[in-house]
Amino acid sequence: MAAKALVNSLTRAQQDLLRETDRDNLALLDEDGLVELHTRIRRARDKHVGLYRREAASKVATVGGRGKAHAKNTRNRETAEVFEDALARVSRALAAAARASANALRAERLAMARAARSAPAVPAGSRRPPAKRGTPSQRRRPAPDQPVLSKQHASTRAMGARRQARRDSR
Repeated sequence: MAAKALVNSLTRAQQDLLRETDRDNLALLDEDGLVELHTRIRRARDKHVGLYRREAASKVATVGGRGKAHAKNTRNRETAEVFEDALARVSRALAAAARASANALRAERLAMARAARSAPAVPAGSRRPPAKRGTPSQRRRPAPDQPVLSKQHASTRAMGARRQARRDSR
């Protein structure tokens, strides 16, 4: 009951923002819309949490303690809680939309992979002979493209050569 009275005492813009977090309104939004709404709700929540903390901190000196200042700052605390609840609703809806999107992408990728696997074979005349495959230690790694990587590669090889030379000299 107190939350409803508090919501009714908010500004029209704040009430509109909270109305956007109703279940019916959230169902109408896509993932990008939910991300945008999540950002706006988070900003509003952060604003009211900061206001609550600043006012509580400023009242501690005049009231005489944090416990006594807690009761004097009820409206700001409840407003922050209302926006926290709204943020939780939007977060749940966003998580569900993200899961659905990820599942759709996964299904699409699997369908593409199955289609590629069942694609017609390459004609016999255009096939290359199979490449030689050795154990991973026998394969030669391609030379790095970037100067930094080539320097690291050379350094690693030199370190291995020094280590082997030490062992051979024993």
